[in-house]
Amino acid sequence: MEFKHKSVLLDECIEGLNIKPDGIYVDGTLGGAGHSKEIVKKLSKKGLLIGIDRDEDALKAARENLKEFQNVKFVKDNHDNIKQILEDIGIEKVDGILLDLGVSSYQLDERNRGFSYMGENELDMRMDKSQELTAKIVVNTYNEEELANIIYEYSEERFSKQIARNICEYRKNKEIETTKQLVEIIEKSIPKSKQNDGHPAKRTFQAIRIEVNDEIKPLYKTVKDCIDVLNQKGRLCIITFHSLEDRAVKNAMIDAKGKCTCPGDLPYCVCGAKSLGNIITKKPIVASKKEQEENSRSKSAKLRIFERL
Repeated sequence: MEFKHKSVLLDECIEGLNIKPDGIYVDGTLGGAGHSKEIVKKLSKKGLLIGIDRDEDALKAARENLKEFQNVKFVKDNHDNIKQILEDIGIEKVDGILLDLGVSSYQLDERNRGFSYMGENELDMRMDKSQELTAKIVVNTYNEEELANIIYEYSEERFSKQIARNICEYRKNKEIETTKQLVEIIEKSIPKSKQNDGHPAKRTFQAIRIEVNDEIKPLYKTVKDCIDVLNQKGRLCIITFHSLEDRAVKNAMIDAKGKCTCPGDLPYCVCGAKSLGNIITKKPIVASKKEQEENSRSKSAKLRIFERL
């Protein structure tokens, strides 16, 4: 299947990165290279783009999409390891970093990856197909409390306890192996009268995917690490798709900006507050009405930008 993914907030990201032709830029969620292609077009031969993704299919597609450009370095890894990745390449600082978080359209559409609640496919949900933890392992080995906590915390599903209870009841007799089995359990767990806000399995599938790929826990530290490796005036652009991601990004940027806590009557700061830069976006940038109509995935997208000083 061809790797197709429509880049969200593309123009806003390119503008937000404030690209210098001879700069070094990182796309930490390379995907099919939609954002990256526009970045590298603005670079001179002295500039460099580093494309990071943990999905081998994404890297293969990106190499094909960027084959005309010589100043691109591809890395199979997780953007959470940004500092180690740059150290291994021999680069200390960069001029811009872009993170487009969440699952790609390709991963959702490629049914055998198990991200989608449509159809019947193996429970997988790994962005990196070489890792051990899968959705099947989560669903069949986590206890009822763990499942309920994950489903509620990562998706705010009101019926998380009932879903977790029914998962554990089902697997007493038979292992849950497919997306269809899991969907049927979820549908039976939510009253029909409450199944009017999109597909009833949407939230639970999101929560399990986040757990499998450890998408939230490292995010605050990842944002801080990205800011640490930026040059002066370097920009960090991050697109999030749900409240937990956005909250982690927002809090990390606020903390990196720093805030003096000294009383207002003191002539100078004595609290030792240190600022690493400024938040460019006082409120997150959202997709235009036109983009939301053309790409439904953009409806929940929020872009936050930080500049290192």
